[in-house]
Amino acid sequence: MDKKKLAQKTSWFWKWFLNSQVVVALIIVLLLLLITLVFTKVSYLFEPVGQFFAIVGLPVVIAGILYYLMNPVINFLEKKGLNRTLAIVLLFIAVIALLIWGVVVIIPQIREQIGSMMQSLPGYFDTISDKANEIFKDPAFKPFQQHVDNSLQKILGSLTETAQNISRMTLQGLGSVVSTVATVVIALITAPIILFFLLKDGNRLAPYILNFLPTKTRKPTLKVMSEINSQLASYIRGQLTVAFSVAVMFIIGFSLVGMKYAITLGILAGFLNLVPYLGSFFAMVPVIFIAIVTGPVMLVKVIIVFVIEQTIEGRIVSPLVLGNQLKIHPITIMFVLLTAGKIFGITGIILGIPFYAVMKVVAIHVFEWYKGVSNLYEEEKKPVD
Repeated sequence: MDKKKLAQKTSWFWKWFLNSQVVVALIIVLLLLLITLVFTKVSYLFEPVGQFFAIVGLPVVIAGILYYLMNPVINFLEKKGLNRTLAIVLLFIAVIALLIWGVVVIIPQIREQIGSMMQSLPGYFDTISDKANEIFKDPAFKPFQQHVDNSLQKILGSLTETAQNISRMTLQGLGSVVSTVATVVIALITAPIILFFLLKDGNRLAPYILNFLPTKTRKPTLKVMSEINSQLASYIRGQLTVAFSVAVMFIIGFSLVGMKYAITLGILAGFLNLVPYLGSFFAMVPVIFIAIVTGPVMLVKVIIVFVIEQTIEGRIVSPLVLGNQLKIHPITIMFVLLTAGKIFGITGIILGIPFYAVMKVVAIHVFEWYKGVSNLYEEEKKPVD
């Protein structure tokens, strides 16, 4: 009799244990952690895969970005009755013509301005140093002079040590520099080929992948892929359009106020604007530096240009181009940028936001699936009176 009761209690325990959604969820999490631990122990087996993606990754990213920019144009031309392959060829010819124009017209001006800037930098540093010395010699700064001198000595010592480390590591890193240049050259050669086939057959990619999935999972997988594609397309097109607009506005503004190196500084501002919220402020650092040396009037003009640009970008350009398509809070963007920049450097800063947007879509759908399966989020039915 005791054995029968014990068996009933044991059976009841296992039924409760296996039917408990919380316990099952914890078991799944534990299994995922164990799988992760196993993968970390055999990570060396995946090194060839990592090397493969390191080689292929850059041309694929370049081709993907250009695909999202050029695909709407190709679709438009195809709807107008033009053959898709012919439309791709014509667009490639147009892009190559623009690149040639840029190399012939814009690049020489940028090279000339950068060369002039490099020659003027020592004079800029001397001017700022003289002005700083005049300020620090003022009697009002006398109590702080010792602290300032110590801080300057530490800064100079740190700069000297950094320069020595850079010169020491230059020869050591020569091989990696050559490897990086080779990777970039390969990417520039292979990216147009990948881009051509993406534009030509990209619409067939999703149906082709879905053929390998079970029938019941095809519809939800297609929905996830469609949302990811929409998020990436919106972000890439929007950010590049805003960056181009920022570059044009700064070039025009700096040229109107007589700022030196207007084209170079405007293009730099547009490129840095690919980093949300922080890019424009980073771009203003060299501009403010040059304006301070030029004179207080130029500094005021530059600040006015910056305020006008920020107003137009924030009130007109960004709302029209980007809107609120990503639905990511600015604080979240800051955390993503800081984390991705710390872990992956400049690549993480540029690609962190779109990667987060993709993972957010996946996480939302996984959570929705889990809510439906677990029955843990169902609202309790109110008793009928």
